[in-house]
Amino acid sequence: MSLTESSTVGPSDPPLRDVTIGGLLREVAGEVPDRIALIAGVPDADARRQWTYAELLDESTRAARALCARFEPGERVAVWAPNVPEWVILEFACAMAGLVLVTVNPAFRAQELQYVLSQSRSAGLFVLPDFRGNPMLATAVEVQPDCPDLREIIRLDRWDDFLAGDDAFEGGLPDPDPTDPVMIQYTSGTTGFPKGALLDHRGIANNGAHTADRMGARDGAVWICAMPLFHTGGCVLGVLSAVSKRCTLVLVEAFDPGLVLELFRTYGGNLMMGVPTMLVAMLEHPDFATTDPAGIEAICSGGSTVPAPLVKRFEEELGAPFTIVFGQTELSPVSSMTHTSDTIDDKAGTIGSPMPHVEVKIVDPETGETLPVGRIGEYCARGYSVMHGYFEMPDATAEAIDDDGWLHTGDLCAMDERGYCTVEGRLKDMIIRGGENIYPRELEDLLFGHHTVAEVAVVGLPDDRWGEVVAAFVRPAPDESIDRSELFAHLREHLAPHKTPRHWFLVDEFPLTGSGKIQKFRLREQWVAGEWAEMA
Repeated sequence: MSLTESSTVGPSDPPLRDVTIGGLLREVAGEVPDRIALIAGVPDADARRQWTYAELLDESTRAARALCARFEPGERVAVWAPNVPEWVILEFACAMAGLVLVTVNPAFRAQELQYVLSQSRSAGLFVLPDFRGNPMLATAVEVQPDCPDLREIIRLDRWDDFLAGDDAFEGGLPDPDPTDPVMIQYTSGTTGFPKGALLDHRGIANNGAHTADRMGARDGAVWICAMPLFHTGGCVLGVLSAVSKRCTLVLVEAFDPGLVLELFRTYGGNLMMGVPTMLVAMLEHPDFATTDPAGIEAICSGGSTVPAPLVKRFEEELGAPFTIVFGQTELSPVSSMTHTSDTIDDKAGTIGSPMPHVEVKIVDPETGETLPVGRIGEYCARGYSVMHGYFEMPDATAEAIDDDGWLHTGDLCAMDERGYCTVEGRLKDMIIRGGENIYPRELEDLLFGHHTVAEVAVVGLPDDRWGEVVAAFVRPAPDESIDRSELFAHLREHLAPHKTPRHWFLVDEFPLTGSGKIQKFRLREQWVAGEWAEMA
């Protein structure tokens, strides 16, 4: 039925399952106990460990019992590490022990770590001694006195010693309810310091399964997981999506395009999800041309704008369906997604339709009224996947979730008569120049379409006369050089004069969140601080 108002709901199939994270693993281990569940995709092939589903369940159960010997149900336990197998085991173990897992970006430094541990009131922290030059264990010891609830720091490199503690627990494991909190995910921080989204078993288990379904994942496929586990893109749309389809998960410790391509070749990889920056890096890597795409069955992306040329190139060169997810951590995380059967234009230009059991509407940011189709407004979602709230932040929660249960995302979107949405930007990213609203997405799409541009971020900079003016931060494509006048003329063919960037900056590397999104507020802060020189 053709819509006239920007409000719709996703399908009722597949049905929602009242399942816990531990229950999901027990179910799959009972069905395919001898299937390889997890492979540590480290660069050294001789150091690659693996677990069957039966072994993964056994080790997760032992870890859950060891946790119960140290912590009480409902307490928070943090993990600060890259994509190591023990992280995955902890994800299941904490769920089985009735604990809430707090995920921490391994790139964090002392102040950021102390904030997360204190704000979440974490009682325990699992940590590696170091990663990529970050002295994590030393930092954890340093901040512990400032984290009053933090009783224990447990070393992941002494995992066997921790597992041996299961003997100290003599009781039975708890039986969590599917609606119980199971995870605190700190939002990526594209617009400021993160808040802890409190997610439950049912939300992330169903969301991971439904995303795998719409992506086109088949039972028993090989899933290459390069998304960071501290983000929902890794621990939900990697781990739980893969387990829901009884897949073999090849876990990439830290994204490297050459390593990911090698893992595809070695293990016959079929599936992958990655943010655009990852996919661009793989396309640009010399090994991409020699990687046989025959085994690749589905590629999924999201997290930020996925430019049309990138979608089209992946569809054409891989011969596999490409889908795009859209949502945010607070939505467990996917609320809209394209379908494998969608046209190239829909995959490139829209974020698809709502996920099963999720309602979506576009509202006027000022009045809250649902807008007619085609009008730009704020994307709101409601359903099983909405977070419980921001942990111990009632005011921030009330600002995000209204009295009717709608989560207000801050994303600017428009819905068509089919219920498909297009992203126009963020409310906080919208540029207001002399009273005129300018949506960065429009400019970014045009600039990305130019052959000299690899990545771009369009940002509003403060201006005494206009309030804000438009600036373009541009990273050149390999073996290309940026000509400001050429890009200016390219935009002027398509845009009104007031939308054309006044300032242009050449970028070697963008400031990114841990999940790969460009932090536009950092670019603004750096410009105000005088850290950017105008492109000639």
